[in-house]
Amino acid sequence: MAKDYYKVLGVDKSASAEEIKKAYRKLALKYHPDRNKGDKEAEDKFKEINEAYAVLSDPKKKKEFDTYGSSGFKQRYSQEDIFQGSDINDILRGMGLGGDAFSQFFGGGGRGGFRTYTTGGPHQGFGGFQQPFGGMGGAPAKGADLVYELPVTLEEVFSGGDKMVSYRLGQRTERVTVKVPPGIESGKKLRLGGKGEPSPMGAPAGDLLIKINVLDHPQFKREGADLETTVTVPFSQAALGTSVEVATIEGKNLTVKLPKGTQPGARLRLKGQGLPKFKGSGRGDLFVRVALEVPKRLSKEQKELLEKLAEEGL
Repeated sequence: MAKDYYKVLGVDKSASAEEIKKAYRKLALKYHPDRNKGDKEAEDKFKEINEAYAVLSDPKKKKEFDTYGSSGFKQRYSQEDIFQGSDINDILRGMGLGGDAFSQFFGGGGRGGFRTYTTGGPHQGFGGFQQPFGGMGGAPAKGADLVYELPVTLEEVFSGGDKMVSYRLGQRTERVTVKVPPGIESGKKLRLGGKGEPSPMGAPAGDLLIKINVLDHPQFKREGADLETTVTVPFSQAALGTSVEVATIEGKNLTVKLPKGTQPGARLRLKGQGLPKFKGSGRGDLFVRVALEVPKRLSKEQKELLEKLAEEGL
């Protein structure tokens, strides 16, 4: 049956992200299973409001829902896709509502399940690592997922490759090799099946989710697959035109011509010199932004020349 997610949450189509979250929090508090033991109607309502919030809180999913409507949207998104990246568990924990409700509602913790994590800080010595808590009962569920935050450099994003990850699992240290895909972005998660917590009920172990954190670069700024760097030239060279050397992310030096009269802030494009496109073909571009160098000190001759130029209107 087609659903109007706006009506489910009781908000207007023009509602802000904060208004959507506020409406969800109110309804989640009312219909959460912990507060409605054995109430099938409340359980169904809880699933419905979670689905609505997962869609409307995500700008991309919200836009597609607004464009294609419920039926068209459901043709593009599976149940797992709808909840991918949602902050529902964080909100429920913040309200003191625990339990792995989604594993129970959406497949007992299987591929389409939705698992929750504690807000505890990282284990000492093992980076951004979070430990999960248990479920609400029902059928034997697979072990809990673990999340590990993996810092990567921009050079590693360019080339991809393998990285070794060490993490704590119970009383022992586990080490796994993670293949970092070229072009990956911060916030993306890589799933290593069966590398999470073992199930206390004999079901399969959970997964290890590697959350990527791309570190800032001293030379390049990133915009998707595109990169931007800055070159600084004297006023005279910008006015008369010149050639400058520009380093690329892969370590090459390219010669770039600045035309006569190049203005400060001008942005020149080097096609195909950016990062690989994540899950796509080709590369982004490298943009070279021009800045002008103003000397803090002048020699006597330089000062005289500049004064003459000023007299000429330059």
